[in-house]
Amino acid sequence: MGYGRAVSASESVTALGPPPETGFGPRGVPRQDPRLHGAITLGIIAITFATVRPLGVEGRGLAVVALLAVNSVALMARHLSDIRLPPPAALVWLTGGVAAAAALIGVGRSGSVYLFAYFLVGHVGYRLPLKQALSLAALCSLLCGAVLYFRLGPGHEQLTWTLGLSTGIPVVAGILSRSRQRAVEAMIQSAESAERAARAEAQAAVLTERSRIARDVHDVLAHSLAGINMQLELADALIDTGDLEKVREANSKAHSMVKESLKQAQWTVHALREDALPLLESLTAMAESSGHRDVLAVTGTVRELPTRVTQNLLRIAQEALTNAARHAAGGDVRVELAFDDASTTLRVRNTPATREVTAGVGSGMGLIGMRERVALLGGTLTAGPLTEGPDRGGWQVEAVIPG
Repeated sequence: MGYGRAVSASESVTALGPPPETGFGPRGVPRQDPRLHGAITLGIIAITFATVRPLGVEGRGLAVVALLAVNSVALMARHLSDIRLPPPAALVWLTGGVAAAAALIGVGRSGSVYLFAYFLVGHVGYRLPLKQALSLAALCSLLCGAVLYFRLGPGHEQLTWTLGLSTGIPVVAGILSRSRQRAVEAMIQSAESAERAARAEAQAAVLTERSRIARDVHDVLAHSLAGINMQLELADALIDTGDLEKVREANSKAHSMVKESLKQAQWTVHALREDALPLLESLTAMAESSGHRDVLAVTGTVRELPTRVTQNLLRIAQEALTNAARHAAGGDVRVELAFDDASTTLRVRNTPATREVTAGVGSGMGLIGMRERVALLGGTLTAGPLTEGPDRGGWQVEAVIPG
């Protein structure tokens, strides 16, 4: 009988691949079909049992049966995971399997006894670190080559000892399979990291947008309602004095502020839609709605600003004008917009109050909101009382936006 059937290269590479205990490797990396690997393992065992001789219950035949059983167990152990068979145990198991494969070549007279050596060495390349894999492959080649070179078994007269040396070659296929598997795992891990980063970025964007909407809602509702409330409180107080002219004036002012609130709501919708607003015209309209005409002064060369900058400058001006109306009733207000090569500066300055008006309870978020807006643009904000000059005792807000 010949010395076994030939094994195709495609079948060898498939069988020498990763252990098929599951359909997935570490971190969920897909592997080849475990049923295919199991079928190949059973096929190798069946072919060897069918072709190897002698088989018996005593003497050499019993030794062949025992070694076939040992080799079969060693080959089937490929399907155990690293968790169930850790690297130290795998090294011992594969070393014993290689020795048993070489011994089977020595005692078997015919058949495909070399198949166990080829497939075990292939798995050595996949399962063990590079240095250990190469060392164990060299050991297998030396053992199998020595068996054939020294004619230690029967029926080897027509086989060259180089066939034994070739049993170490499949380690290369195992190493390549291992490298490919690790590369796929690294790619999937990188993709998972990128996905986590994208989710974190999306969540941060959502939180940023929430903060922006909260500021805009504060600007529209808190400012408008506070101003309207002041005028209604003033009208209510004036009713007791019987001065109907001033009552009508306060009531008319409240109506004007309601109309202005509707405009501000439209501005907010524009802002949320990222629509651009005309900066100078909007600043002028804001100042006039607060009762101050011709108070906007512009210096430098006017240029178009990014939509984001325009929106935030308008909100800062709105906050400053509302605070001036609440805390400096009757005082004068000036709005300055300065353009230079490196920055754009907005200043809102008011003189001290000339009459006593109850400011009411604010949200406490005005200055915080302004600082947040300026910080988002990479600028600086200063706000505080004026201690010198003709406006001494008043208040100034200054926002400097780079670019």
